[in-house]
Amino acid sequence: MKKLLVTGSSGLIGSEVCLYFARNGWEIHGIDNNQRATFFGPKGDTRWNQHRLVEKIKNFHHHEHDIRDRQAMLDVVKEVAPDAIVHAAAQPSHDLAASMPFADFDTNAVGTLNLLEAARQAVPGSPFVAMSTNKVYGDAPNELPLIELETRWDYADQAYCKGIAESFRIDQSKHSIFGASKVAADVMVQEYGRYFGQPTCALRGGCLTGPSHSGVELHGFLSYLIKCNVTQTHYKVFGYKGKQVRDNIHSYDVARFIAAFIDSPRAGEVYNLGGGRANSCSILEAFRRIEALSGQEMLYEYVDQNRSGDHICYISNLEKMKMHYPEWDITKSLDDIFQEIYASWGDRIEVTA
Repeated sequence: MKKLLVTGSSGLIGSEVCLYFARNGWEIHGIDNNQRATFFGPKGDTRWNQHRLVEKIKNFHHHEHDIRDRQAMLDVVKEVAPDAIVHAAAQPSHDLAASMPFADFDTNAVGTLNLLEAARQAVPGSPFVAMSTNKVYGDAPNELPLIELETRWDYADQAYCKGIAESFRIDQSKHSIFGASKVAADVMVQEYGRYFGQPTCALRGGCLTGPSHSGVELHGFLSYLIKCNVTQTHYKVFGYKGKQVRDNIHSYDVARFIAAFIDSPRAGEVYNLGGGRANSCSILEAFRRIEALSGQEMLYEYVDQNRSGDHICYISNLEKMKMHYPEWDITKSLDDIFQEIYASWGDRIEVTA
């Protein structure tokens, strides 16, 4: 039986990957110490997801480690000797990073290096997939000419109709402290592929979402927005008239792409991982969608100050992914995503009420 090691196994992507590979006969080893609760408080707690994995996966082994602990990473990778590694653990908020730069860099950059080197020493031939972010591009996408439509911003240049490609520059822009730490991790993942020849890739995620997301104000756009509607909590819109655009990809489709890469790995690759134009929406458009679904008005307040380094319009160009892995495509529509998240918050709020 093949073994998969997943960091951040109790998070959105980590848990989806665990379940997906378990259904395909893999033995699953998860590394998670619920650091999200430390970063975001009780509302970011992911223990519920860990318990769900223990219940649903027969061959699930939980490892309570912090990826910043270098010796622990060296030891666990050597002990498990996984056939593939999916690194989904991170400090994920660019807002929060500014208040804790050491913890952010040690988690995102140094933690990634710890795992890469552990893999090189113990299992150099095992595919290594790391969750990066579109924040590696900093605010450079904001330099593109935009047009203002009724409910969203969009690219004025038709060359960007399909979105931002992997060739877009990542330097000489404002990234946020989080974005900078993820750039370091992203480039290191590439380097272990290019320099050492290991099968690695960095997935530059847009809005990764799904029903297993513990969405909070500082991270988890759609999950938190829908939760606010369900609980009738005021949502804060930060700048850009609420017309800022994100493309959204369901965690299931992320897991499917990771499986495609592991089946046919390449060295030192990067992919822009998002929902593409079809799964894009602005905050105002998201309000309309959840209001139509729940029948409840979206309560919000507008703050006329955008988040530092935030994207005005970001859509992932998926052409490279589809060219390298033509059997992969988006299977979960924006409607599917909204319906599943809405249902999940209803269930979770009932359970905790």
